[in-house]
Amino acid sequence: MTSSRKYSLAAGIFYMLTFVSIPTLSLYKSVRGPGFVTSSAPNTPVIIGVLLEMIVALTGIGTAVALYPVVKRVGQARALGLVASRTLEGATIYVGIVSMMSIVSLHQSGAGAAALGAAQGLAAQYHYTFFFAQSFFAAINGVLLGSLFYQSRLVPRWLPTLGMIGAVLLVMAWFGILGGVIKELGPAAAVATLPIAVWEFSLGVYLTFWGFKPSPVTAEM
Repeated sequence: MTSSRKYSLAAGIFYMLTFVSIPTLSLYKSVRGPGFVTSSAPNTPVIIGVLLEMIVALTGIGTAVALYPVVKRVGQARALGLVASRTLEGATIYVGIVSMMSIVSLHQSGAGAAALGAAQGLAAQYHYTFFFAQSFFAAINGVLLGSLFYQSRLVPRWLPTLGMIGAVLLVMAWFGILGGVIKELGPAAAVATLPIAVWEFSLGVYLTFWGFKPSPVTAEM
């Protein structure tokens, strides 16, 4: 196995692992409610969700680190920017994780109604860390990596094209949600999010099973 194939395989596996947090949408349903700290709801689903998000944060950084030795040959500044963006994304995810575990701690301590305000504040903090980390940063990553792959032809060009289009749509939706023009869980936001999700998952599958296409970049390696 060549060094470029090792990098593509690692990046592909990491990309697919970033989708393991999808179940957190249901796992966090109770903890994000206003009365969780005074309820008898179990903490186990929240802890499982936290573990899944920890995997997402680390594998997200892993995608950029695995690809850096290859894509830096195309554009070192953009490749370094991708590593920085993924690292900041992971750090922001961890801020949200701390918020979730803080609510769990209040629940376990039996703080009761006195902790309702604090729990709601922590839930709001998680909401916005998710909004920034797993929405806005996905667009930045799509532009940086999409432009690198489009220029280098390391993967079929339809893939980075989809990524860059998805990034534009996601940013438009992000500002629309921020300005109250569209609903965060509405159909418009869902449609705008779909292309970037397809790009990341398809990229993960392609890199895992096919690797990089022959190019001057891989020939140098």
